[in-house]
Amino acid sequence: MTDIPILFEDAEALIIDKPAGLPVDRPRNGAPSLADRLGALTLGFAREPVPVHRLDTDTSGCLLLARNPKALKRLSRAFEERLVEKTYLGIVSTELAEAEGEIALSLSKVSSEKDGWRMIAAKKGKPALTRWRRIAVRGGLSLVEFRPETGRTHQIRIHAQHGLGAALLGDPVYGRPDARARRTMLHAAALCVPRDNKPALAARAPFPRAFADLGFDDPGPAPRVEARREAE
Repeated sequence: MTDIPILFEDAEALIIDKPAGLPVDRPRNGAPSLADRLGALTLGFAREPVPVHRLDTDTSGCLLLARNPKALKRLSRAFEERLVEKTYLGIVSTELAEAEGEIALSLSKVSSEKDGWRMIAAKKGKPALTRWRRIAVRGGLSLVEFRPETGRTHQIRIHAQHGLGAALLGDPVYGRPDARARRTMLHAAALCVPRDNKPALAARAPFPRAFADLGFDDPGPAPRVEARREAE
């Protein structure tokens, strides 16, 4: 048995609701990670499932696991080819005036012995595009839907900081400490992965209690990307 909620299951893949605070890969200090829980997610299969993509330690929500090597290869290719529809919810530390938009900022990794590594917005970095939509505003904060078209490391966190002018609430690297948040307020709300000759892998993770505690309500399923683009 596993205490990690399973949102989708078939012979090829699982989509789980990764808890906030649980790293996907085992940290160097040996702290608990999802890698320690994979044995409980075999669900009768001989192999442990393998994460197809990554979520930051603080980020909760939909994480896709492949249950065999062939599925891992196919599903990884879907991410590489940008066929995967990813929907995130985040709380940013300002009241946004605009209703929606897109952020196109290239990203690059920098590191130093003193501060370690982090991502920065850089013209010579890798292209990154995020579409966003304001959901609600409350108490100096905004609940925002993010739809990253690319999958760069820390993409939403950097795009919030520079593109929206405010970091995600609780972000210890790109924002500032805030007593209202014990973690970076980012949630992988929904995931949809198309498959040839099979129904898409799709799931939606429950709205986090940490978001509700700040006075925000579950916005429910987001409009389909295709429908929204046709209306533009």
